[in-house]
This record gives sequence, structure tokens and C-alpha cells, in this order.
Amino acid sequence: MKLRYASALLAGLSVVAVTPTAAVAQAAVQGIAIANPSAVVGASAAFQTAQSQRPTTYKPQIDQANARKAQIEAQLKPLIDKLQADSKVANPNRASLQQQYEQIQQIEQAGQAEIQKILEPLNLSQQYVLEQIGDKLDAATQAAMDKKKVTLVLDSQSVIKAGQSYNLNQDILAELNKLIPSAQLVPPAGWMPRAQREQQAQAQAAQQPAAAGTKAPEGR
Repeated sequence: MKLRYASALLAGLSVVAVTPTAAVAQAAVQGIAIANPSAVVGASAAFQTAQSQRPTTYKPQIDQANARKAQIEAQLKPLIDKLQADSKVANPNRASLQQQYEQIQQIEQAGQAEIQKILEPLNLSQQYVLEQIGDKLDAATQAAMDKKKVTLVLDSQSVIKAGQSYNLNQDILAELNKLIPSAQLVPPAGWMPRAQREQQAQAQAAQQPAAAGTKAPEGR
């Protein structure tokens, strides 16, 4: 079963005529720890190595995106300058200003979409690396829990305050680096992130019953 991180608030239990001793109070919180899964993944050796390798591996795409960005900025500069100048005249033509503004927006939006398309391989690479690491995170967390005799791990982002002794990040990180010291940087051809794969599988599953219920017309 995949480990589920949950947030919880620990409330003291008061019983009439009974005051818990320090030993009892300590026993009540034994086996509990906090962790930040995102921070652990980001600090992992596999993620850090991939981050350092990606600019070299995908240099052509980065250079292309930077060049295209410079071209778009050069295209926009005279339009922006004109818009600013026209807006400062005594009686500005608001319809003309609105038209100029919309033109600038269209160029900016189209340019951003184009640059994102150029950089799509880098985005896929990062998602591929994160998925590989994420697939090992549960096992690494369980190994750290077993060594520290922890039975419950809370997401540190949902805990108001806790002592450092409850923090399991370094223990999980150590186990994670053992399980996946490095990750494959370039995804296979046609690879899609898990969410897209699941959506595609659901769509195909939904089509199958419909196809099964369609009968071929009988011959006469």
C-alpha cells in the first residue's frame, strides 16, 4: 500500500482525577515523525544530478528558446514604445490605444506558447526524473520508518510546530539516495507523464464497452 501523508493535530486527553506522568506523555508521541516529501525529492542526488545535466543535454532547445525570446522582445519594443508615447498625448485615442494593447498581448501570448513548445522536451525530462524518484519515495520512507521505529509520518507542511527530533527528512533522503542514486534524464520516445497515461487508459477503457455493444449489421 502506498504511504499516505496526512496532517493531524495531537490534542491532550484530560481524564478526571488522572494526571499523566512525563513517561506516559513521551510514550504517547513515540512512533510519530514529520517529513516534507517534496523537499526530500528536491534534495535527492538523482534530482540534483539531473538538474545539473539538463542544461547541457538540452542546450539546443535552450539556445533556440532564448533566441526566439530575443526576437519577440525586439518585435514588441517599438510597439510598446508607441503605446506609451500615444498614451501621453493631450487627448489620447483610447480606441487606438486599446487596439495597440491587444496587439501587444496577442504577440506576447503567441510568443510564450511558442517558447513553451520549444522547451517542452525539458519539461518532459523533469517530469520523467521526478516520476522515477517518486516511484522510490514510498519504499525509502518505509525503510526510514522501520529504522527509526516510526509508525506514523505527518506532512510537515501541515504541522504547526515540531521539534527537530521528529524530522525524518534526512533519514528518508539517505534511503532514497540508496534506492535511486541517479535517474535517467531523457525519457523514451512517446513517453507521457503518469497523469496523461492514466487519462489515456481511462479513455480507452470507456471506448471498449461502447465498441463491444455495437453489433455489425446482419446480412440479408
